[in-house]
Amino acid sequence: MTLRGWFYPAEGVSGPAPCIILTHGVSCTKEMGLEPFADVFSAAGFACVVYDHRGFGASDTAVGKPRQELDPWDQIHDTQHAITYAQGRPEVDASRIGVWGSSYSGGNAFVVAAIDRRVKAVCGQIPGISMRRTFEASVPEEFWQDVWDGQTTDRLARARGEAPATIPVVTADPTQPAAFPMPDAYEFFSPYEGTAWRNELTMRSLELNYEPGQFLKFVAPTPLLMVVAEDDTVVTPAEWAKEAFETAAEPKRLVTIPGGHFDAYTGHPFELSSSAARDFFLEHLAPKVASAPV
Repeated sequence: MTLRGWFYPAEGVSGPAPCIILTHGVSCTKEMGLEPFADVFSAAGFACVVYDHRGFGASDTAVGKPRQELDPWDQIHDTQHAITYAQGRPEVDASRIGVWGSSYSGGNAFVVAAIDRRVKAVCGQIPGISMRRTFEASVPEEFWQDVWDGQTTDRLARARGEAPATIPVVTADPTQPAAFPMPDAYEFFSPYEGTAWRNELTMRSLELNYEPGQFLKFVAPTPLLMVVAEDDTVVTPAEWAKEAFETAAEPKRLVTIPGGHFDAYTGHPFELSSSAARDFFLEHLAPKVASAPV
């Protein structure tokens, strides 16, 4: 299996440079708003690795797994593989690795930082904190049992060798089933119809098996930045994110930006989120210059 993506050299740096690994959210491909962040980081002197998760976009699918299946631990391990890849490049200082994740991968980034001490700084933007809380807030309670019954039926069918059941990522009709039935989610995703992005996830991708916020307390002593959208109604409302942030130990920093979940990728919210992450990584990954003797 091969993960495919882009390597951005650090601009204005002679010799090995610090490197930031960038990963995207549910079903997204690297072309969906990550390039501007990598441009900002590269211009500040960081090498960047930007890639598609396994089973999505340009990346291969693992043997025995279908495409469009979100498995958080597969994605976490792939971020670790991307770190190893970066450390093997001569342009990269292997001792100065940062991880930046957005949305679902914001939660992944925190987990990676908690379990892999090669990570020297981590930023989670509009991060996933609790998939159970997100599900319960997004799906009316009267439909919960239907979802669980559908997942049971899907597991039995897959055990018989049948194709996995799928669900749209977004829908133009918010009364229809979708992973994200909100209008702002449809507005963000729908322009990418016909690209490498597909409006489809396996039903198993939505199982309630992932609580990345529980790992925040294990990130320290690695420096942590959380960027929260004040009006996020898609993945993690600001109050949930702030509650989770309080469970993390120092060193940590919380930055809030205006707008909803998808506003972080464009306009003024993008300027705020990208500059906050850039400055954070400069503080914790840039080489320290020794003071001249007095």
